[in-house]
Amino acid sequence: MKRNIFVALAAASFAASAAFAQEETVFIQVEARTSLNGAQQSIRSFSEELQDVNGFSLGGGWYGIALGPYTRTQAQARLGELLRSGAIPPDSYIATAQSYGQQFWPVGAQLAQTAPAQPEAEPTSEAPLPDAPVVAQLEPTPEPEPEPAAEPEPEPEETVREARASERALSRAERDELQIALRWAGFYNSRIDGAFGPGTRRAMAAWQGANDLETTGVLTTRQRAQLLGQYYAILEGMELTRVADARSGIAMELPMGVVEFDRYEAPFALFKSKSDLGAQVLLISQPGNRQTMNGLYEIMQTLEIVPFEGERKREANGFLLTGENPRIHSHTEVTLRNGELKGFTLIWPAGDEERRTRVLGLMQASFERLDGVLDPATVTDQSQSVDLVSGLKVRKPKGSASGFFVDTRGTVLTSASTVVGCERVTLEGAYDAELVASDAALGVAVLRPKTSLAPRKVAQFNVDAPRLQSEVAVSGYSFGGVLGAPSLTFGTLEDLSGLGGEAELKRLALATLPGDAGGPVFDTGGTVVGMLLPREESGTRRLPEEVNFATKPKAILDFLRAQGISPVARGTASPMAPEDLTALGKDMTVLVSCW
Repeated sequence: MKRNIFVALAAASFAASAAFAQEETVFIQVEARTSLNGAQQSIRSFSEELQDVNGFSLGGGWYGIALGPYTRTQAQARLGELLRSGAIPPDSYIATAQSYGQQFWPVGAQLAQTAPAQPEAEPTSEAPLPDAPVVAQLEPTPEPEPEPAAEPEPEPEETVREARASERALSRAERDELQIALRWAGFYNSRIDGAFGPGTRRAMAAWQGANDLETTGVLTTRQRAQLLGQYYAILEGMELTRVADARSGIAMELPMGVVEFDRYEAPFALFKSKSDLGAQVLLISQPGNRQTMNGLYEIMQTLEIVPFEGERKREANGFLLTGENPRIHSHTEVTLRNGELKGFTLIWPAGDEERRTRVLGLMQASFERLDGVLDPATVTDQSQSVDLVSGLKVRKPKGSASGFFVDTRGTVLTSASTVVGCERVTLEGAYDAELVASDAALGVAVLRPKTSLAPRKVAQFNVDAPRLQSEVAVSGYSFGGVLGAPSLTFGTLEDLSGLGGEAELKRLALATLPGDAGGPVFDTGGTVVGMLLPREESGTRRLPEEVNFATKPKAILDFLRAQGISPVARGTASPMAPEDLTALGKDMTVLVSCW
């Protein structure tokens, strides 16, 4: 059994004075957990096989499970017996009563502090920050050969009067927890208020009846443990453990049964999956202000781990990002406080909602800000790639091509084949756009941005008859946006129709790449004489690389006007310098991405 135990407790158990060895009250420490819920689950498990099981607060958010009380002589004999039988973990040890704080199990019991207090340990010098989040662990002793042990007699069930008495000792949080468990089990549908009124009593009685128990409406200590055991059973194997990461300045419960620490890539501490479940966790930590926070908010949305569909909420001092697709469900929350951004991301497989929400709730409830923040310079060679942000993959579109502005409202003309079958279309990788109209025969489509855009330049279509062999240039994102700006490719006008005599097409002689499709075709004066179409090749016939086609401006103008769009039409303009034509293409051409 893997358990996380304070090393300080182990040291304290061996620091008892020899002068009191025969008189003092001691316990057999068998386990320590980082949450009360986890400790209660362990107690229920141990109580099935052992008597004299106790639960104590250890301080610092830890809870101990111990057997006793015994004299030291009794404890030594009992410890050897239990270790030989394999009934308790091999790293169990004897601890003095002074090692424990408030007793929470059995309910209503009080620990008699009879032994003298032990001296405090000598202070140690400050240690450097660890290379990874550290969870203190007691080294296990060799496991002895098990021997058969006698079955303990089961403890008698409480009477209703005794159950009411033990119930009165419950804290508000414990009463809330029982109502939450009853709601989860389908027997309670009212407020979580910790008040055991008629509705709660009816729910308790219904749960008792469903579990073949006497329907008194008052749960005994054992029944409360059974109900909570059912509630937390879904977390079996999650091994929720408090992890304190000194480098990021964050402490919280993490499902260490399914994730493990990988590395630091500022601003993240990355915990990768270590099971078939595929869960991942990021601790987020960086210095900054509101501007830094807004930048992180935008960057996070470009990552594969944050799917498009989900809640987006940004406030003055924090943000929430959720996303879901058929593969994963992602939850990110970050807060800004005292110049430090801290938060976390949980990535969980889709279709496992109950377990995901339970793990997420425990992570949220346990989140704690510690001193310190992750150094922004903490990076590894694994993160050095244009496709990565801090070691995480940037989301990539299914396809990208080009388009260009055709009016001052930001309306964009592009290739129809670029936007076919897209769940989402973006302009410049940042602005969502909707498909207004398309014409498969012409090969054109119109996009309208969902947010208002103000183009620097819009297309001016040339309605004059072009001259064969005249120079033309295509502006397009030849490399799918890798360069961050469109490229200009020069060529010539070869024919005023397609190879099959298509009147709405013109043939060009220039070498293009797939990303250029949908881009504007300019004449030397910067007026638009067509839109570049994607190359269509069959398996048995391939055209020469420099053979391309464009839709004629008249066909484009007629199509746009039919959609209620008012494009600019004019005659031939005076030639402009190549650098001016390049600047015009940059201001007019946009990257169109299909997701």
